[in-house]
Amino acid sequence: MGQPPTPHGAYSERLAAREASLRALELRRLGLGNVRLLVFLGFGAVCWLAWKGSASLWWAALPLAIFVGLMWLQSRIQRDAELVRRGIRFYERGLARLENRWQGDGESGERFLSPQHPYGSDLDIFGKASLFELLSTARTRGGEAKLADWLSAPAPLDELRRRHQAVDELRPLLDLREQLAALGDDYRAGVHPDHLIAWAETPAPPFPKAQRITALLFAATQAGLLTWWLLSLFTDVRAEIAVLAFGLLEGAFALTLRGHIVGIIHGVHEASHDLDLLSELLAVLERQDFRSPRLQTLLDSIRSVGKPASRNIARLRRWMELLDSRDNVFVRLFGPPLLWGTQVAMAVENWRAAHGPNVRAWLDAVSEIEALSALANYAWEHPSDPWPEFAEGRVFEGDELGHPLLPDSRCIRNSVALKDPLRLIVVSGSNMSGKSTLLRAVGINAVLAMAGAPVRARRLVLSHLSVGASIRTMDSLEEGHSRFMAEILRLKQILELPEPALFLLDELLGGTNSHDRAIGAEGLLHGLLERGAIGITTTHDLSLARVADQLAPVAINVHFEDRLENGRLVFDYTMRPGVVARSNALDLMRAVGLKV
Repeated sequence: MGQPPTPHGAYSERLAAREASLRALELRRLGLGNVRLLVFLGFGAVCWLAWKGSASLWWAALPLAIFVGLMWLQSRIQRDAELVRRGIRFYERGLARLENRWQGDGESGERFLSPQHPYGSDLDIFGKASLFELLSTARTRGGEAKLADWLSAPAPLDELRRRHQAVDELRPLLDLREQLAALGDDYRAGVHPDHLIAWAETPAPPFPKAQRITALLFAATQAGLLTWWLLSLFTDVRAEIAVLAFGLLEGAFALTLRGHIVGIIHGVHEASHDLDLLSELLAVLERQDFRSPRLQTLLDSIRSVGKPASRNIARLRRWMELLDSRDNVFVRLFGPPLLWGTQVAMAVENWRAAHGPNVRAWLDAVSEIEALSALANYAWEHPSDPWPEFAEGRVFEGDELGHPLLPDSRCIRNSVALKDPLRLIVVSGSNMSGKSTLLRAVGINAVLAMAGAPVRARRLVLSHLSVGASIRTMDSLEEGHSRFMAEILRLKQILELPEPALFLLDELLGGTNSHDRAIGAEGLLHGLLERGAIGITTTHDLSLARVADQLAPVAINVHFEDRLENGRLVFDYTMRPGVVARSNALDLMRAVGLKV
């Protein structure tokens, strides 16, 4: 038996198969187009013979029926071709991720960025070329928000273990992920859950039973009167008077409900975007048979008693289509006397009263399954990435840690161990040597672990940690903060994180003079350690290295280095014990042509 295909091989094979299917469908569509042309010419020939008296016009019905059938068949082929195109886009994006061409092509999640978050921007969790963009395959904004929540805060350990089971079950289900990606009209995320939930959970003002019956009677009676008038070919004066008189009564009744009806129509229009996509997502998920407890619980919440959630959402979508059909010429003409808008609005309110309380659970289930599927897709594309192991106390032990946003060909791995009694690593090194990348590799792997995903390492053991990072602090004109003020506010935030915390500090207090930096940095590190935190700080100021010597064995010094070869600086990005022996600032300045 042969080896199973690699993710790259599986994507490539499926992409080639979908492209072949698309070519076959396009050939069928073109062939049917040619046949339609011939049938249309045949229809014209029959009409010409009928005009000449050589044939009965009834013979034209045959080519006309064939023409309509071919149009229907061609529309089906076009729909199938669009589904195949979406599958092609799914596999093209998968290959782009595996080949490190994905940056800027997906959903960046910039709307989840917050300057106040303790690590979101520092660790590239959100934004262009971020972890969120690499992970997210969600089709709904709720799915994106759920994934963003998981990347923004650590989950309880029991919840993480349940996510591991669910992700492990979803990991091999490539067909399911392709199905979900091919739904709807657009690859970008649709379905805005907030408006739909707010509308669904607003109490539905009930229409009294008498009003509903009266509306039906008015519509049925007016339909009968209009039919009488139409059958008389608009010549029966009695029918005309009856239609007009009854119409006045009907109009007076409709005016009493106008405010209520207009409010219903406006509210549901604001809430009901992309219901077709939501219905299709629910239908696909309802057909699944999951074993993991978390996925079973989520499926139970969308398999409602009676009709499944997908059918209930599809029913609301049909009511919305009927509301939108008011722009149809026929409905504009006959809708008012039949109380079209009133009848549909009443049906929408009945739907909200019956199913509104369930909408939040349906959307939450879809959102969570999408987030789990995104993690499963990442796990499937990186089969060598292991699950993290969780331990008690304050621990972060990563063997051969790599940065998940870097391709394997450029990812230099380093091992980091923070475990009692060692709780602080001070990293010195020259510019561009890899210090900040090490901090981000540690932090982003901790975020992946705390979200429920595999990690980029040979092995990672960690406790339940609150992550805080000060790597990319910037001044703020809007808030009137200098870079130094922004940094100390972030450091205060890190000091206040729930225990135990993992801190990652780049060029600690780099925005002030060396005297204040030395005193302030030493005090801050002592404060973090007293609170039970573990972490890493980088520095150019070698006076901070003495702090590690004073705190041994609680702290150690490590460094990155470079070497000058033929006038060029060469980095190996490998962490070594001890304090760095040289600086490369002047060499870098000379390398860009500055005379120093």
